[in-house]
Amino acid sequence: MKYLLVLIAVAGLSAAKAQQPIRTGADQVEVYLPLLKGKKVGMMINPTSIIGDQPIVDSLLKRGVKIKTIFGPEHGFRNNASNGAVVKDEIDPQTGIPVISLYGNRRKPSPAQMAAIDVMVFDLQDVGCRFYTLINTLREIMEACADAKKTLIILDRPNPNGFVDGPVLDMTLESGIGRYPVPMTHGMTIGEFAQMINGQGWMRNKKKCNLKIIQLKNYRHDMDYVLPVAPSPNLNTQQSIILYPSLCMFEGTILSQGRGTDMPFTVLGAPALKGKYDFSFKPVSMPGKSETPLHQNETCYGLDLRTFDISPWRKKGQLNIGWMIELYKAYPDKTKFFDRSYSRQINSIDGLVGTREFRKQIEAGMSEAEIRKSWEPGLSQYKQMRKKYLLYP
Repeated sequence: MKYLLVLIAVAGLSAAKAQQPIRTGADQVEVYLPLLKGKKVGMMINPTSIIGDQPIVDSLLKRGVKIKTIFGPEHGFRNNASNGAVVKDEIDPQTGIPVISLYGNRRKPSPAQMAAIDVMVFDLQDVGCRFYTLINTLREIMEACADAKKTLIILDRPNPNGFVDGPVLDMTLESGIGRYPVPMTHGMTIGEFAQMINGQGWMRNKKKCNLKIIQLKNYRHDMDYVLPVAPSPNLNTQQSIILYPSLCMFEGTILSQGRGTDMPFTVLGAPALKGKYDFSFKPVSMPGKSETPLHQNETCYGLDLRTFDISPWRKKGQLNIGWMIELYKAYPDKTKFFDRSYSRQINSIDGLVGTREFRKQIEAGMSEAEIRKSWEPGLSQYKQMRKKYLLYP
């Protein structure tokens, strides 16, 4: 009986531990505040950078931290810039702190800007995809810190798409939407990815950055995580964030992914699919989100994925490439499906997916199983390499 009671008590403690909420790096102020006190601080942040439900800048200023400069990524410090739009420097009207844009002509802090600070803080919410540009910004910040011999403090955040899938990038296709030899979903937090950049020698001249990672608590990669703040203007719902790894591939096609609507990355369609699908939507110009969307002011027909149950795919740790196969088959003029000459809004399908084979495979009518087989052995080799840098199970 005594042994049974002990087992019940242990089981109860394990269950309680399993139910504990995720605690982000930023929320653990008591851990990193001593590292900032009395120092001139630079911060790489955006609206996802919060402590509790308050902007991290406001919270740290109240605690006496001297924030010298704010650096902003794609979409700007206040997330008010469209996808790919040049973001300008400004003075933050709420705090009076200079905001330096790192998404325009300048991609990393200058030596003078780094000399003006003692330490850099990186607190950005990533979504776990190779083509989401925050991991590119991460490397630029790491290089600037390495050159200036300054410590980079990373306040880690969960990866809402914590699985690994897709072909490893063919580095002859390196571009702004693919800078690293990783799959489409890399399965790492920003802190883990920073360790991989260091460990794999992915900075120029194989530099090393002095990292201090404030680790997450109560986190596993397979956990569902609902983002408290939209990470960018066109990822405005949890459904769009979870669908993004699969739907962003369609930026390399003639199909709209819903930019120019209130439901981006939850719908797919094109005018030419009229009669094939009943669901329709019409992209329009939306300043701050999508000024000139694909198929602007045209009615598009296709798939409504706003209520699609993505959980089985996430549990399997897989992208959904069935939609690409289906919609290519349904599109009447297949010569136009991947044709970039139709619009400047159409990206390179090779660069997005990371291989020149994917387009050919879709055009040849290959099955999903056949396409997935072609991702090996690179995908398995990446998974093995990734293990060296993981901070969480």
